[in-house]
Amino acid sequence: MNALASGPRILLIDSNVYFSKRVGDALRQLGFEVIQCTQVSYALTMLEWNAPSAVLCATNLREMGALEMAPILRADPKTTNIALIAIGGGGSDQALLEAYRAGCDDFVDRRKPPSDIAAHVRNFLISRQEGFQPTQMLLSADTDLSGSLSHLDLAGVIQMLGPARQTGALHINATDADGIIFFEAGEIVHAECDALFGDEAVKEIIQTCQGAEKGVYKFVYGATAAQRTVLRSATDLLLDAMRELDEEQNANQEQDQHAGQHAEQHDGQHEGLHENAEKEWS
Repeated sequence: MNALASGPRILLIDSNVYFSKRVGDALRQLGFEVIQCTQVSYALTMLEWNAPSAVLCATNLREMGALEMAPILRADPKTTNIALIAIGGGGSDQALLEAYRAGCDDFVDRRKPPSDIAAHVRNFLISRQEGFQPTQMLLSADTDLSGSLSHLDLAGVIQMLGPARQTGALHINATDADGIIFFEAGEIVHAECDALFGDEAVKEIIQTCQGAEKGVYKFVYGATAAQRTVLRSATDLLLDAMRELDEEQNANQEQDQHAGQHAEQHDGQHEGLHENAEKEWS
């Protein structure tokens, strides 16, 4: 794994001073420069003159938390590229999806030891720096596979998890898709996307994310599904999803061609009527 650039700056926002100190100390031990504050409103003024590599912000702040801060950062061209990691009290799939939907780049459970939180931040920034975490990171259970769909497409992520026989939940947040795919020993066993479940959910996620310029994914190791809704192999589902995309694209092209031919015929008939009218007047 490549190292981060020396001394990246982290802005840590949390109203619990004791928790903030412990996490800040753990981050400093990994070589980070840490700036700490207790309010988002004050932190936003700091961003104008001292932009950090990432913001680590609690979700449960009284005034404004990470979920409310995210759209403010994304709306300003000066801060839109600053990474925002939410710190929440629950490590559930729903908490992670809510963070992604709000515009956060990642989510970490504050109940983890400070050293684990610091390692999570480091691994996330390495992933962000390199575009995606390399395949060898799948061998380590204490790191999260995460990255941007613009650097590695979803099919590539699925194809990495299969041969590595990983068990866990792959969370996907793209422009038109919020989904989750569960793996057990490398096999897809369950998937959800909006109101869809099972095979159809897997295909919907793959098709929506195909060619996506924006979107993120995160694989949470060890997470298991309460039910099995997917019976087909990942390869079959990938091929089926791509086949349907090709068929839809071909149908759209044929429709466009027919529309173009109809327009040309209409224009030709209009020109013919115009010429006949000119002859009659002459």
